[in-house]
Amino acid sequence: MHILITGANGYIGQRLAPVLAEQGHRITCCVRSKKRFHTDHLPGNVQVIEVDFSANNTGASFPKDIDVAFFLIHSMREGTSFEALELQAANNFLQLVETTNCQQIIYLSGIVNAAHLSKHLSSRLAVEKALRAGKIPTTVLRAGIVVGSGSSSFEIIRDLVEKLPVMITPKWVNTKCQPIGIRNVIAFLTGIMLKPETYHQDYDIGGPEVLTYKEMLLQFAEVRGLKRYIITVPVMTPRLSSYWLYFVTSTSYELAVNLVNSMKVDVVCRPNNLASQLNISLLTYKESVELAFQKIEQQEVISSWKDAFSASNANPQMIGNIEVPVFGCFKDIKRRVIQHNEEEVLQRIWSIGGETGWYYGNRLWKIRGFMDKAFGGVGLRRGRTHKSSISSGDALDFWRVIVADKTNKRLLLFAEMKLPGEAWLEFKINEGELIQTATFRPKGLLGRLYWYSVLPFHYFIFNGMIDALLGNHTSTTSN
Repeated sequence: MHILITGANGYIGQRLAPVLAEQGHRITCCVRSKKRFHTDHLPGNVQVIEVDFSANNTGASFPKDIDVAFFLIHSMREGTSFEALELQAANNFLQLVETTNCQQIIYLSGIVNAAHLSKHLSSRLAVEKALRAGKIPTTVLRAGIVVGSGSSSFEIIRDLVEKLPVMITPKWVNTKCQPIGIRNVIAFLTGIMLKPETYHQDYDIGGPEVLTYKEMLLQFAEVRGLKRYIITVPVMTPRLSSYWLYFVTSTSYELAVNLVNSMKVDVVCRPNNLASQLNISLLTYKESVELAFQKIEQQEVISSWKDAFSASNANPQMIGNIEVPVFGCFKDIKRRVIQHNEEEVLQRIWSIGGETGWYYGNRLWKIRGFMDKAFGGVGLRRGRTHKSSISSGDALDFWRVIVADKTNKRLLLFAEMKLPGEAWLEFKINEGELIQTATFRPKGLLGRLYWYSVLPFHYFIFNGMIDALLGNHTSTTSN
């Protein structure tokens, strides 16, 4: 079977593609940037198409022999404009897929059974209607909270539970939902392929339990062996709720606003027998959480919502800009001769950030992260998806990985923190020498004042960092 996956770089897409490949299907993956999509973990025949469905003219074409097409594109990062973006993406997708021999479109939507829907869920419903208006039979699966290592709901709940022994929470923690494990989601998606009885149908998919968000937080704490106390207050406004979620967790403020609006709506499934038809054994919430931590402990997290550009409001086109600007920039360049094992140095570079930290002045990095969060930035809480591997496009604390070329021994990061300008941090090993370069392109007078104000800190932090990367066995020359 030839299967097309849109949103192949997203959380669900990265989980779905390996399963389909292992089943022996031929896969075509649609991504915005080939540079940040890797097929090393995908067995079999995989074709990659670069296409931006939000563009007026995508300039792309699909293979004619497509059998099934998955539409997995969602956007919650653009504030009030994400609804128009999702609808435009759906219409562009339809124009392309209707030129093929595709027999079925499968769309993963949200549960839309409440009388009053959030903008997020209203947008999902509008996309459903657009896809169903096309010529190709469409099957819609509607899910609420998806529980799995790296999912947005999992990581946000983890932030809350592991950092706050006592939580003063808004009243939306009493909203009901029906969470579903990521394994079950993938089983549903693959199970309905080319099943005529599912054409032109929609199904709510969820686990076997209906829980409140408060119950989910407390059950998560039980799995982690933690005692947590939750106090609900009725006076917290949606704006305050969004700020609360933003400051405590690793989500962006724009995403926090949309999440809070969605959390005020019950997301409970309508009954159906799809699970029994497909012979799917539904996981409880606790079982899904336990399985997620098994993946984390084994360092087998395939995808994380934090790596999505939507998690930081970043521009995906930056991945194509692999050269750091030269003119109009301030630079801090450190050089060290590598006198010992070069591979060990490279591995330290590839392990930077997250739980490992930045090797020197970690307290100062944390203060900078807190300041960034206070001014509406992403802060340091995103961490990193993998402890020792990096790919272009990954989130790395408040940086975005632009180049992760281990063969040529180069790592280039772009700052997503709030700055009066743009910043890059580059590590490169060349002919036995480690070169560490911090570049800042200021925006106006404020940018220049910022650079000179932090210059004394740079001297200690950047010297300490490069020395630590070499394990303190260095021959020193600095610019």
